[in-house]
Amino acid sequence: MGHRIVVARPMTEAVAARARTEFDAVLAADSAWDTEAVLHQLAAHEAEGLVTWVTIRMDAAAIARLRPSLRVIATCSVGFDHIDAAAARTRGIVVTNTPDVLTDCTADFTMLLLLAACRRAAEYDAIMRAGWARSYAVNEMLGLRASGKTLGILGMGRIGQAVARRARGFGMQVLYSDIRRLPAALEDGSEFVADFRAMLPRCQILSLHAPGGPETDRIMDRETFALLPRGAVFVNAARGALVDEEALIAALQSGHLFAAGLDVFRAEPAFDRRLATLPNVFLAPHMASATEETRTAMGMRALDNLAAVLGGRAPLDPV
Repeated sequence: MGHRIVVARPMTEAVAARARTEFDAVLAADSAWDTEAVLHQLAAHEAEGLVTWVTIRMDAAAIARLRPSLRVIATCSVGFDHIDAAAARTRGIVVTNTPDVLTDCTADFTMLLLLAACRRAAEYDAIMRAGWARSYAVNEMLGLRASGKTLGILGMGRIGQAVARRARGFGMQVLYSDIRRLPAALEDGSEFVADFRAMLPRCQILSLHAPGGPETDRIMDRETFALLPRGAVFVNAARGALVDEEALIAALQSGHLFAAGLDVFRAEPAFDRRLATLPNVFLAPHMASATEETRTAMGMRALDNLAAVLGGRAPLDPV
C-alpha cells in the first residue's frame, strides 16, 4: 500500500481514482466533514498527508491536535488563510496550495460576475421565471455598459492579471493596486496606483483579487466603499473576509453601489441572507473554479504535492 492520506472533500472521479491507486486513501463520501471530523479521520488512519479545502479550518488549535505521523497538508485552493501555516511549520508539517491551475476559470467567472452585475442579470432572470408579464419601456430596467469602463483591481497576482487581460477585450481601462508594482512587461498597459484608497474614486468597477489575512480583513468597509464613485459596481471572487458586509449592504441599499457580483462571503455556506433579498446583487456559492477541468487539475496538483513530500522530495507549491 502507498502512503496513508485523507482526502477531506469529495473529488472528481479522476482524482479519486488516482488517490485510491497511488495511496492508502480515506476519501470523503460527502461534503459534511468539518474540522472535527477531519481530525478524527486523520487520527484513525494515522495519516501522513491531508488533502483539504477552504471550508475546513485548520487553525493553531487544530494543528496542535494532529498526530506526529502527519507530514503534509495540501489545500485545493490558491488561498491558504484557512490554515495556520506558521503553526504547521512549527510542527514540521509542510503546507501546499494549488496556484496556476485555477487562474483561467476564476478569471472567467470574475467576468461573469462583472457582466451579470452591470447588466442586472439576476433581475432579468427573476422576471423570466415569474412569467414575463409585460414588455418594458425603453427607459426601464436599464443596466450599465461594461465596455469602456474603468476597472480597478485590488491584487494583481496571477488571477488579477488574467482578469485584466479579459477586461482589455472589453475596451476597459485597467487600474491596479498591490503591495508592489509589476514589471512593465506584465502590466500590459495597466496603470499601477500604489495607494489603494487613491485608486477607488477612479473605479467605475472594482474587482478584488487579494489574499485573505489580517492585512486585508475588511479592507472594503464603509470608508472605502464611500470612496468609490456613486453608481460603481463591486465584484468579489477572492475572499469574503476582505469585505465588511454591513457596509456592503448599506452601499447597495443606498444606491451608492449600482450592483455587486459576489462569489465569496464572510460566512460560508451560512452567508448573510440579507444579500439574497437585494435585487441588485448577483450571487454564486463560491464556484469560481467549479469546472470539471479545473477541479480535476486542482485535485491532481494537491496529490502531486503529497507525492513529492511523502516521497522525500521538495513540494511543488509550498506556501
